[in-house]
Amino acid sequence: MRLLYLAALYLAVPVISAMLALRGLRDRSYWHNFGERLGLGPPLARSPIWVHAVSVGEVQAAAALILALRNHYPEIPVLVTTFTPTGAARARALFRGAAEVRFLPFDLPGSVRRFLDRARPRLAVIIETELWPNLYRQCRRRRIPLVIASARLSRRSTDRYRRLGALFKETVAAGIVIAAQGEADAQRFRALGAAADHTHVTGNLKFDLTLPPDIGERGRTLRRRYAPDRALWVAGSTHGGGEEEAVLEAHRHVRAVHPGALLVLAPRHPNRFGEVAAWLQRQGIAFTRRSQSATAEPVREACDVLLLDTLGELLHFYAAADVAFVGGSLAPIGGHNLLEPASLGLPVLIGPNNSNGEDIARLLLDCGAAEIVRNGAQLGTRVAHLLADQALRAQMGNRGREAVARNRGALEKLLALLEPLLRN
Repeated sequence: MRLLYLAALYLAVPVISAMLALRGLRDRSYWHNFGERLGLGPPLARSPIWVHAVSVGEVQAAAALILALRNHYPEIPVLVTTFTPTGAARARALFRGAAEVRFLPFDLPGSVRRFLDRARPRLAVIIETELWPNLYRQCRRRRIPLVIASARLSRRSTDRYRRLGALFKETVAAGIVIAAQGEADAQRFRALGAAADHTHVTGNLKFDLTLPPDIGERGRTLRRRYAPDRALWVAGSTHGGGEEEAVLEAHRHVRAVHPGALLVLAPRHPNRFGEVAAWLQRQGIAFTRRSQSATAEPVREACDVLLLDTLGELLHFYAAADVAFVGGSLAPIGGHNLLEPASLGLPVLIGPNNSNGEDIARLLLDCGAAEIVRNGAQLGTRVAHLLADQALRAQMGNRGREAVARNRGALEKLLALLEPLLRN
């Protein structure tokens, strides 16, 4: 099985590299630091705590952990790896001066060895679930303690890993520490081969998100800038494939009920910003791009949509909004971060596809902080209703804030697991 895995990797990596190179024609960030994906890059001066967060969502989840590590162990540097350019950009923005940021190498034996030779980590923390057999094998050989933090494993993933036999059983066994989000996740890791005495339930790190202290003022500033006397709702982390079409259909309904309402449309992937702008233009929509709206004058009432085509500002626009729809949930993607708008006290609307965060979606739905909509018509109806009912918005928002507060604590439990590993 290991030989088959290696053969598949050696066949897949050239294809993946070509895909990344082609994406670089539209977004040059895919070309930046490409050698790091092969394990290249300058050696680090001191052995760091290494934290891997595959993309933007995991980087956000790791933020509280990385800041806590810098506070608890100021003498130890932190290395953050990610796989996507958007994840790397977000990590650099969040951890400027607090962590070195690089790309994770492909799981080829040579690439992994070169990366570990240069990084020499004293501890590895993998956020959520990234099971890379060659990387984990090399960490075990070099006696680098490895922790999967905020670990989650769906039933479907468990079945898939089991079909691959001993390869992934070996990957999660042999001393790896599992800090699972819930008991069901812990049981699945044990069933896959993780040692029972090294598998713990610590909770979901995403609940320990820390809002910037000035987030309220930033939200008020944006509201004064873009919608001082009009309703504002955000469709965050949206995708194509019918989802943005549904959002636009919903906004037409909202404008019929609330003529001055402004939609902030935030596509998930930066390489689609130009594509979405061209699409809005073809649809005859009056829109403004955030990146080009540099004046201090309010956006005119005739503007239907503000296209959020900048990085790192979605949270600020949630703070400015009345209602949030979180994308990737009407499209078959699996949904995105629900905790940011919930922690800001916004009523949250989502589609039915939330496999990336089923537990969080269920929690918010059960407590009445979120609602499911199944198409553009339902989305428009619910947004219009919520914009007309301030008391309902406040009620849903308070329930979301309380749900987030009740589920904090994963960070403290995780730090307790890491402390003896760092000491040893």
